[in-house]
Amino acid sequence: MLIIRLWNYFRGYVIIRIEGLTLERFINLAAINNVYLWDIERYDYTTLEAKVSLKGVKELREIILKAGCRLNIISKEGLPFLLSRLRKRKMLAIGFVLVIGVIFFLTSFIWNIEINSTGDLNEEELIEYLNKEGIKIGIKKSIIEEEELKINILEKFEDIAYVNINIKGTNLVIELKERSYITEDETIDKNKPCNIVASKKGIIEKTIAKNGNVVVEKGEIVEKGQLLITGIVQNDLEENILLVHANGEILARTYYTNTIKEPIVKEIQEETGEKYFSREIKIGNKSIHLKNGDIPFENYIEYIDDKEKGFYSIIPFDVITHEYREVKNKTIKQNVDSLKESLNVIITQKTMKEIPENSQVVSKDIEFETEDNFLIAKIQLELIEDIGKIEYIKEELYDKPEEDIEENEEE
Repeated sequence: MLIIRLWNYFRGYVIIRIEGLTLERFINLAAINNVYLWDIERYDYTTLEAKVSLKGVKELREIILKAGCRLNIISKEGLPFLLSRLRKRKMLAIGFVLVIGVIFFLTSFIWNIEINSTGDLNEEELIEYLNKEGIKIGIKKSIIEEEELKINILEKFEDIAYVNINIKGTNLVIELKERSYITEDETIDKNKPCNIVASKKGIIEKTIAKNGNVVVEKGEIVEKGQLLITGIVQNDLEENILLVHANGEILARTYYTNTIKEPIVKEIQEETGEKYFSREIKIGNKSIHLKNGDIPFENYIEYIDDKEKGFYSIIPFDVITHEYREVKNKTIKQNVDSLKESLNVIITQKTMKEIPENSQVVSKDIEFETEDNFLIAKIQLELIEDIGKIEYIKEELYDKPEEDIEENEEE
């Protein structure tokens, strides 16, 4: 399909509008006469739009007469028409070529460094280190050795546990994770002492300790970060302190709330059927718009089709179609009962996406109220979920005397 689109773009094609009472007959006659129509879009019983090759347009003239329809050409698209317009403007064509050359040259460099990190990592310190290593804005992409840079960052910064480096266009994206922010879904060192702490606020429902000691009781309200299962335990026989890898489940009641509102009387946009098209050539992060004059509509909706990509494997080249559809504003009053049903579904789906997969919904409560011209929906979900998360015990505690560990635990 992509090859066909590119072929039609290089040959040139026409967007046509067919009006009449026998549209099915028109389509059948076109198929019988081997006239290929694509992107056929029917607007109503008597109107449709489609794309056809330049050769096909000529062959459609007899078909139109047989079908008893009327044909209008909406726009002429493709490379032949683009070159024709450029021939009339030689300086524009020269400038176009020069701009493309400059864009190609500029896309071989890094123009933005983006750092995504968890926790309290010092990003300024990392940027300073990258600058010293020559990794800065303006560097050629071919110079950057991604694997080597990952290793260097991990060796330089002890508090960084994970590094991922991607070059996206002219952006250098560095993703970092701090050691204390490794989750249970990632690699866990089961030989390393740790505590289980609360990942969020909740009311304790059930505790199961597989290793370590539980320090909370059923019915107790716990805050985010509060200790639930301690990995610092005392051996009753030897009367000394042991550091273990705490493990277990802490089930708690948690609450998720959400609010959405929708106007009862509102304006909607209704399409008139009039359209305007333009093309955009995008190379890397730079783009050139090709269009005939300004958009002829005061109110419109823009649709972007970026499926017509260019020489993807060779250069970052995209041909993007912008379609502008004229709309007119219309005021409507919504039925309140129907609106309540709609908001009920929307707010429930939205809130369910936020809850953990392994949680159990205990109850759902939705309330509606009106304020001015708005219908407001409020939802509260009560869940039972495991709120425990691993927090490694600081290494400096390993070799401390028993008294110091006990003091630290109390803090």
